[in-house]
Amino acid sequence: MKPYIICHMIASVDGRIDCDMTEQIEGGNEYYEALEALDCPSMLMGRVTMQMHYALTEPFRATDTTAIGREAYHIARKADAYCIGIDTSGKLQWGETEFDGQALLVITDERCPKAYHDRLTEQGISWIAVGNDGINFARAMEILREAFGIERLVVTGGGHINGAFLEARLLDEISFMVAPGIDGREGMAAVFDGIADKNRRATQLRLESVRQMGETVWMRYKFKN
Repeated sequence: MKPYIICHMIASVDGRIDCDMTEQIEGGNEYYEALEALDCPSMLMGRVTMQMHYALTEPFRATDTTAIGREAYHIARKADAYCIGIDTSGKLQWGETEFDGQALLVITDERCPKAYHDRLTEQGISWIAVGNDGINFARAMEILREAFGIERLVVTGGGHINGAFLEARLLDEISFMVAPGIDGREGMAAVFDGIADKNRRATQLRLESVRQMGETVWMRYKFKN
């Protein structure tokens, strides 16, 4: 059992997702209007995205680096909606326990220092530690459903987190918006990025709907296989 998971992204015509760039070329609030229509109260983001928008500037530094060393989770409080941050090794610090009405929840792996989880617990922040060599995303999603009651979840990047969920076959739907502009800069992240297998076959999608929102195009896809 896992939540129903939608990856929702906006990109330039060339598929780049730098937030500053997409804000320049998006006409208005199309991205957030589409996000609301997806009816996913909880959202998940990678470490870089969380650092950019929500976390404090100064990183967490553990004086005791002893790993938590086991699968565990802590529910600070049950909530109707969660803002979920991926932070594998426990680097992000937090000044708030919720954002935009969503309770903060942090996912690390089991090599993350226990001191980091203790700090989150002291702050009233929920957390999950799962995976011996990086986060076990499949198991983390099971815990989100079973322990936290999350039935629908939207993944909103960055590209490496999207790629990890794609590679693990955890996505049920792709919600993709193309804004009217081109980036073209070398080395900028794409919507899905970071999959190391050079021989991996392309993922085939089935188009479910297309909607024009101003000059932005919103497409929703399901997976063929």
